Amino acid sequence: MWPRLGAWYRRHAGVRMRSALAAAAVVVVVIALAAAAFLFLYHRSLLDSLDADARRRADAVAAELTRPEPPGQASGAIPPERGDLTPVQILGPDGTVVAASPSVRGLPPLTPLRPQPGRTQRENRSPVPGQSDTYRVAALGVARPDGTYTVVVGESREAIDDSVEDAGALLLLGCPFLIAVVAAATYLFVGRSLVPVEAMRRKVSVVTADRLDERVPVPEARDEVANLAETMNAMLDRLQTQVEARRRFVADAGHELRSPITTLRGGLEVLAARPLVTRDADLVGLLTAEVGRLDHLVDGLLWLARADEHGLHTRHTDVDLDDLLDAERRRLAARYPALRITAEPTPTRVYGDAGQLAQVLRNLADNAAAHASSAVRLVVAPSADGHTAVLDVADDGPGVPPAERDRIFGRFVRLDPSRDRDSGGVGLGLAIVHHLVAAHHGTVAVHEAPGGGALFRVVLPTEPDRPAEPNRPTSPPHDATDDA
Repeated sequence: MWPRLGAWYRRHAGVRMRSALAAAAVVVVVIALAAAAFLFLYHRSLLDSLDADARRRADAVAAELTRPEPPGQASGAIPPERGDLTPVQILGPDGTVVAASPSVRGLPPLTPLRPQPGRTQRENRSPVPGQSDTYRVAALGVARPDGTYTVVVGESREAIDDSVEDAGALLLLGCPFLIAVVAAATYLFVGRSLVPVEAMRRKVSVVTADRLDERVPVPEARDEVANLAETMNAMLDRLQTQVEARRRFVADAGHELRSPITTLRGGLEVLAARPLVTRDADLVGLLTAEVGRLDHLVDGLLWLARADEHGLHTRHTDVDLDDLLDAERRRLAARYPALRITAEPTPTRVYGDAGQLAQVLRNLADNAAAHASSAVRLVVAPSADGHTAVLDVADDGPGVPPAERDRIFGRFVRLDPSRDRDSGGVGLGLAIVHHLVAAHHGTVAVHEAPGGGALFRVVLPTEPDRPAEPNRPTSPPHDATDDA
């Protein structure tokens, strides 16, 4: 049980609960020690008071005993004080009772104590013969000409014991309430102290690569929390500086590469226009393809650099996805005549940027065509509830392993060996798709296509500013065939 309880505590007990429990534990220990000390001292004080009363009564009896003719000695009785029922005995030198108060008359000696003259001895007797209470007995030695007498006085401890028990009960009843108050107050005050930390957490949770200008609030109090906030802001300053420097480098490098790429492309076009031997013609064709690939890479880098630095500026209008799908089917069929391109456009309208959505469809279609074995399938249809539109691009290629399906939307990510550099891609197309879909409050994910291959599914909201639900690997909203 204890290991499970400890594991639950470590997982679920936060700073507030741990502080409250620690405060409660400290209060329990302090109250227990204080209560024990109080009850001990309180009991000792009452017992001292009882001993003082017994000694006072013994001294009064001893004063009478030292008179030439002690009153009551002849009758063997000691007259009680007004309202006093305290047991009192006078023991002779031989230990026999020579006088007693009415409450213990006829009883044997209350105690075996026989102190020296002028000295007092005490003990607890439980019970005194003929009595039900526990008594505190004081024995005082008194010297007389005929020997040493002993004055015995018994004081009941019932009142003391009851008083100590009542005090302990009050402490026992009041301590849980006090502990609960301390724990609740600690929980509340620690929570209020953590308000700046929660504000920092909320601010940090929205900091992304596109919002590195955000800063956490710094509390007015110059304490550890304020130092933490200042340290985090300094860290964000450094990150922003480094990211902006990287973005400027990518943008500047892309712009600088434009000129030599244009020069290389023009020179290769001039060479291609001249009569060349077969080997030279093949080399020019290879170099032309590589320059085209480099140009595509620079375009992607510049696009991502602009998107990182300035964000995506979309001009939302009503867009017919089925028209975009039909246009993409014709383009893909013309570019890849060896593939079987099928499309199932269902009239579907969304609110977005037509150019950016066309780029999403084009990048996904080119990616599918590059890895398809024989067929590519394009499908668009509204969802069952009508709040979203579902766009599917499927191929019959090797597919994407489940472990790589999240990583594939990163920059410069290629999957070996099926989706690699030989396909001509530069690893930026899917990253651009992810950016564009996110800008439209949609989601994009890759699943396994029916019959094998990769199925890229884009879910877009059909209403303005309505985010799409997370993409789930469900069956397409259409009849799947083997050529998907």
